[in-house]
Amino acid sequence: MNTRKRLWLGLALLLAALVVVGIVLQTINQLIWQLSAVLPYGLVGPVVSLLMLAAAALLLQLAWPWLQPLLKGGISRRAAAPSQPAANRREAARQNLEAIDQTLEQVRDQVERQLLQQERQRMAQELERGDLVVVILGAGSVGKTSLIRALLGELVGDVGAAMGSTAISQRYRLRLRGLERAIWLVDTPGILESGTDGQSREQLARDQASKADLLLLVVDGDLRRAELEVFQALAGLGKRLLLVLNKCDLRGEQEEARLLDLLRQRSRGKLEGADVIPVSASPQSIPRPGGQPLQPGPEVESLLRRIAAVLHQDGEELIADNLLLQSRQLSDASRALLSGQRQQDAEAIVERTMWTCAGVLAVTPLPGLDLLGTAAVNAQMVVEIARVYGVQLSRQSAQDLAMSVGRTLAGLGLVKGGVSLLSTSLSLSLPSLLVGRALQAATGAWLTRVAGLSFITYFAQDQTWGDGGIQDVVQRQFDLSRRDADLRRFLQTAFSRVVEPLQRQQEKQLPPRRRPNR
Repeated sequence: MNTRKRLWLGLALLLAALVVVGIVLQTINQLIWQLSAVLPYGLVGPVVSLLMLAAAALLLQLAWPWLQPLLKGGISRRAAAPSQPAANRREAARQNLEAIDQTLEQVRDQVERQLLQQERQRMAQELERGDLVVVILGAGSVGKTSLIRALLGELVGDVGAAMGSTAISQRYRLRLRGLERAIWLVDTPGILESGTDGQSREQLARDQASKADLLLLVVDGDLRRAELEVFQALAGLGKRLLLVLNKCDLRGEQEEARLLDLLRQRSRGKLEGADVIPVSASPQSIPRPGGQPLQPGPEVESLLRRIAAVLHQDGEELIADNLLLQSRQLSDASRALLSGQRQQDAEAIVERTMWTCAGVLAVTPLPGLDLLGTAAVNAQMVVEIARVYGVQLSRQSAQDLAMSVGRTLAGLGLVKGGVSLLSTSLSLSLPSLLVGRALQAATGAWLTRVAGLSFITYFAQDQTWGDGGIQDVVQRQFDLSRRDADLRRFLQTAFSRVVEPLQRQQEKQLPPRRRPNR
C-alpha cells in the first residue's frame, strides 16, 4: 500500500473515531439532562457513573470471545524465546550429562562403564572451558603442519615430504587480536593412507574432528573421489567447516582461480563461497642468479581473517553446538551400551524359557499340534523381559500380551510353518515312536523363541510394535530364526536337549536284551 492510500485510510479512521466519540458524549449529555429532571442534583453524577461502568462491563463481556485469542497470541509471542541460544544449548548439554549418570549406573560392564565415565568427565570439563578448538585435517603431505607453522609464525611439528609425518594428534595455542578466547590448533594425522596404521591414524583424525568447534579441511588441488567423501562426511557432522586450498604458489593466477571456482561448485549447498580459501603455507624458494635463493613468506592472511571473522561472529554458538553434539553422542553411546546389555539379558530369558517349554512338551505332549501356538508363549517370560527393560507388568497384562502373540503366530500360519520346517530334520534321525514327541517339543521351543524375540523388539521400542504392527514383528523374527546358521544352531541344541534325552528315556523303558547262550 503506497503512502497516499495509507494517509487517506488514517484520516478516515480518525473521522470515524471522532463520530463515535461525539455520539457517546451526546448520549451521556442526554442521559444527564433526563436524570436531572427526576433525581436530586447530588445523585445524578453517581448514577451516571454506575450506568457507564455497567455499559463498559457489558461491552467487555460481549467482546471477550474475540479479544481472548488476540491476547493469548500476544502473550505467546512475547513469551517466545529465540531458537535455542547458546546458554540454552549449554544447559541442554549439562542435562544430557546428568541423564548419562543414571544410565551408567545400570551398566554392569566395568571396562565400558569406566571408558564412558572418563569421557563424561572430559565433557564436564569442556562445559567449563574457555578456549576454542580448531581441528585441521587433510590427506598426507597437503601441508597441514606447514599451515599451522605459518599461522603460529614459528616452527612446530615435523615438516617434510614423507606421508604420515604427523603420527599423533598435536595441539598448539594461538591468540587472535580482538578475540577474548584462546584458540587451540589441533594437527591431526593424514587421512586416506593405506595399511592398518593409516586406517588407525585416520580414525584418530576423525575422532578429533568430532570434538572440534571449527574444522579446516586442507587440500592441494581438486577434491578427488576419496577426498570428496571425506568432505561430505565432515560437512555432515553439523560443525562449521572451512575448505583450504594450499600450495597456491605452485600454480598461476588463472589455475588458482579455476581450482577455487571448481571447489566452490563442489561444496555448493554445504559451504559459503567465502569459506573456500586459498593459502600458501610454505612457498617454494625462488632461485636468484649469483645470490642466495629468495624465500617468500607464507600467505595465510586471508585464512586468518576468515577464522577471526567466523569466531568473532559465531564463536560462542560454535562452542555451545559442539558441547551439545558431543553430549548427545555420549548419551547415545551409553544408551547403546545399556541396550546391548538388556538384549543379552532378555535373550538369556528366552533361551531358558524355550527349553523349559520343550522339556514340558517332551514329558507331557499336547493332544494336537495346533495348540503349540498357545504353548509357545509364556506369561512369565513376558514379565521377566519387561522387568529387564524397566517395565512393571501385571500378570494379567503379560498374559494378554502373550496370547496376542500366540494368536498372531497361528493366524500367520507360522505354527504349521514351524512344524514343517523342523519335521524333515527330526524324522530322518529318529525312530517313528519318538518323532511326534520330539517334534512337538522342538516346535514349542522354536515358537517360544520367535515369540520371545518379538517381545524383546516390543519392549526395546518403548512398548510399541512399530508401523507394521505385531504381524510384521512376528513375521520378521520368524524369518530371521529360519536362516541357515540360526536354524542349524537351533537343531544342534534341540538334539542335545530334546532328542537325546528322549532316546535315553526310551532305552530305559525297553526290556533288556537276552544274552545268547555260549
